[in-house]
Amino acid sequence: CRLNGQKVFGEATLSEDPCVKCTCSGHKLTCTKRSCPVLQCPLSKQIRTPGECCPRCIERREEIHRGSPMCIIGKAVHFPGKPYHGDQCSNCTCQNGTSICEKSTCPILECALEDQQREPGECCPSCPMPAEFRSTCTAAGKVYQNNETWSLNACTSCECRAGEVRCANIQCPKKKCGPNETLLTVSGECCPRCVESPAVCTVFGDPHYKTFDGNFYSFQGSCKYQLTADCVGHTFSIRVTNDARLTKYSSWTKTVTLKLEGVKVNLGHRMRVKVNGTRVEPPYRLNQTLDIYRSDDGTEVIVETALGVKLSWDGLNFIQVQVPTAYKGKLCGLCGNYNSIFRDDLFTRAGLNMTHNVWRFARSWAVGGPKACTRQRKKELAARHPQCKSKKLYPLCKPLRTAEVFGRCNSLLNPDNYYESCRFDMCECPHRQCYCDSMAAYAHECVRQGVQLPDWRSLTGCSRNASGLLPAARAGQFLPLEPNAIGAGILQQQLQQQQQGSNSIRRHPKRLRRPKLHEPQEQELDLPPQLTHDRKHHKLLHHPLYRKQQLLQQQQQRLQEQNSIPVRPISGNRRTPPPLQR
Repeated sequence: CRLNGQKVFGEATLSEDPCVKCTCSGHKLTCTKRSCPVLQCPLSKQIRTPGECCPRCIERREEIHRGSPMCIIGKAVHFPGKPYHGDQCSNCTCQNGTSICEKSTCPILECALEDQQREPGECCPSCPMPAEFRSTCTAAGKVYQNNETWSLNACTSCECRAGEVRCANIQCPKKKCGPNETLLTVSGECCPRCVESPAVCTVFGDPHYKTFDGNFYSFQGSCKYQLTADCVGHTFSIRVTNDARLTKYSSWTKTVTLKLEGVKVNLGHRMRVKVNGTRVEPPYRLNQTLDIYRSDDGTEVIVETALGVKLSWDGLNFIQVQVPTAYKGKLCGLCGNYNSIFRDDLFTRAGLNMTHNVWRFARSWAVGGPKACTRQRKKELAARHPQCKSKKLYPLCKPLRTAEVFGRCNSLLNPDNYYESCRFDMCECPHRQCYCDSMAAYAHECVRQGVQLPDWRSLTGCSRNASGLLPAARAGQFLPLEPNAIGAGILQQQLQQQQQGSNSIRRHPKRLRRPKLHEPQEQELDLPPQLTHDRKHHKLLHHPLYRKQQLLQQQQQRLQEQNSIPVRPISGNRRTPPPLQR
């Protein structure tokens, strides 16, 4: 629809008459005019605020209590049952001290409000008769022809009508977007609209899964599985390998593999990255196919593809997969089918709904066969019914529900799923900091919702992954964070920091062979400070460098003993025995 040359998609208001509202529906423009109430003050005491439809009284309204059923409008007294005119457009009747009025609605006029004329005694105004027809309009120093339209901005446009400039202004209604939507203003449009956000699937801890549609479940299988894939166009696939780590009931993500057309990216522990089997160091760019870089704080490796698929990996157990809305209804795997319905996410490869049986659902997406499992089949089945060994560490999960740490986020998100995941992980935890996995995943979700959190790691005792920091941070020189540098900006900055600045693969340097024990060694090997033996580090006795140092010390001690044996003279013709050979 068009209103004075302005395209109208929803509601629009005429700028020259705020009482008129027009709505576009089915390519038809329907306009309504608001009728103002009768005021109990004369016209001389009424005021109209610019931009408002109805006038109001300048003086305050006073209530007069009277015993008779008469009506008082202004200074006039009206008797019951006798009709009278409240104003030029109102026909009123007094009933039991109350004025009941009917007001005539005036038609919508084509001329501007300041050009409208009202004849004495008439209710509705009218437009003056044009003295002559003018075929041009002048606005802002420019001349426009009759029926020509132009835009002042995305929300306002004007049209030349018989020498008069008529403008229409769109007033955007207030919109509240859904949980998975973002308010976005499209270029060329006046009002923002709710656009569906990219879907996100999260894996963390022992492993716990949050699907693209928001379904939350846990699965402790120790094999290789299809996390998600394009099951329609077959443009990409992501697989994960879980490791039991010598536990009975638990497992953690060990590696993540992303496959595109002709490209294979492997993400391993400590954020090691391989592209097509060759070790590379971020930042790395492969033509126009993908970009690999570290997050701004250096704790994650991020892989962005030209397809819009974004993969984040912290080198330990946290995975986040983000896909654009173009893949809606095309995905399958442990992350669900992405159709905005969380109840049907647990469908097996054969198409069976296993909402009541998570293990059967997840095992249907296993790949690689038994050789890809780190736990025997009998023990794997026993992991379906985990038993909690100790509940003493449950209090470490309480910060997820406290207002001091995550209070700003708890008003938007429900931390219960993360809290239960945290308690589950603490049942069989190789170390005391398993609770940090759930807190890190919850913090990621809070940041994605736009919540600024305090330093939750310091408040909860969760230190950052030392192996995941940048080289300068590992050396003790922490890099300043740049909160505004994201995505391509981070990649471009990291690429500029490279000295060579080329797209060639940076191979991992070859390791030097250690010299064999029987090889001559002129200089004594100095052990690093961290290899100094003490009671707390008794395992260093078996370190190759320490054993080599011990052998050298033993050889030197033998030589000193041979050269320092005293020789005593013996009387008689007895000969002095030669030195003892040891």
